[in-house]
Amino acid sequence: MTPAGYALTMKDKKRPPSIKPLARERIAVLFSQAEKVYHEHPGYSNRYVALARKISMRERVRIEPVFRHRFCHHCYRYMVPGANMRVRVHHGWVAVTCLECRKTTRYRVERSHDHKD
Repeated sequence: MTPAGYALTMKDKKRPPSIKPLARERIAVLFSQAEKVYHEHPGYSNRYVALARKISMRERVRIEPVFRHRFCHHCYRYMVPGANMRVRVHHGWVAVTCLECRKTTRYRVERSHDHKD
């Protein structure tokens, strides 16, 4: 029960635990559809990314890193290497430039320590 005059917050609203795996699955489906449809209809791919982000925010589910690197974090467009994004690797960092908005995002890539003797 909430005290008089206070509204319920999102934290107070309980959701069934089965919703989060479903949300992750839907996000994965949206990104796979965005990849399939990009060359014919890039606008649809951008819409699928917007829907995936909306599901992620509403259900409070993180988008997996595999998918997070597939859209621009500034203009939220679906990115395809060579078509509308440029990828550069330099000293363990990957620099991804969106050719739509010209913003650059950098993320770290760890080198595997598997050495063959």
